[in-house]
Amino acid sequence: MGKQLHKKFDDYFIKSIFEKYLLKNLSVNQVLEILKIARSRFFDLLKKFKDDPENFSLEYKRKTKKRLSLELETIIIDELKKEKKLIE
Repeated sequence: MGKQLHKKFDDYFIKSIFEKYLLKNLSVNQVLEILKIARSRFFDLLKKFKDDPENFSLEYKRKTKKRLSLELETIIIDELKKEKKLIE
């Protein structure tokens, strides 16, 4: 699986691609080739861009909290370090 779109391109680049598409400087196929996304994903993002071009963003926002608490993560890391010392 390839990198996610929000990791490959910044918002400014995506906005400029959509603006060029809307000005008819780029075709759908050219945009799909540049962004390496499916046609349906392109039109979903384009709708989102048209609805609010100023605040359009691909930034990923997690809807659920992290699986591990910071305290638990620290404990696991400490235990792994202890095991590493034993192995060495």
